[in-house]
Amino acid sequence: MTTIGIIGAGNIGSNVARAALAHGYEVVLSNSRGPETLTELIAELGAVAGTAAEAAERGDLVVVAIPLGDIGGIDPAPLEGKIVIDANNYYPQRDGRIAELDDESTTTSELLQRQLPGSTVVKAFNHIGAKQIVEHALPSGQAGRRALAVAGDDRAAKDAVAAFIDAIGFDVLDLGPLAEGWRIQRDTPGYVKRFDRDGLAEAVAQAKRYRDL
Repeated sequence: MTTIGIIGAGNIGSNVARAALAHGYEVVLSNSRGPETLTELIAELGAVAGTAAEAAERGDLVVVAIPLGDIGGIDPAPLEGKIVIDANNYYPQRDGRIAELDDESTTTSELLQRQLPGSTVVKAFNHIGAKQIVEHALPSGQAGRRALAVAGDDRAAKDAVAAFIDAIGFDVLDLGPLAEGWRIQRDTPGYVKRFDRDGLAEAVAQAKRYRDL
């Protein structure tokens, strides 16, 4: 059974946990304050509480769903060799100004990949409302099934993440390499809008860099 480790028990992290648990995955959930602060959420979900290191070590896939400004505090050691799902977006009012993102010379996922050189980062779950991760899920093959995008530099890692996304109720659109993750960042046509795969493909094709808006 695949175990999903989750670093960050906020809205996105907790709803990925809900979806994973509903489809037979084991989940180890962590936050910055320690597992003892997750008692109520763990009781509700039926997940296992752990430290960030424990979520990293036990997860076959590990979701990072903490504010972008905090990724510098992630210990890369327990994530060595892991597939890491980056669910982040850049919000300057929350994260502070990050020059490389302001001038669009890199992306949030590439920043996380730099922080975790021994891991394989895949962009996913950053362009869907948290509750919709559960509410919009549909069985494979059902008409109107929502699609979610992935981006990454490793084919096998993207396939593993795509299989997880499909299992919890969504079609998958591959954007290509990690650097293309900007096409689904905040304020782009596909961001937090419901599309099937064809609609999402059209939306991301229309995406423009902030400097071109």
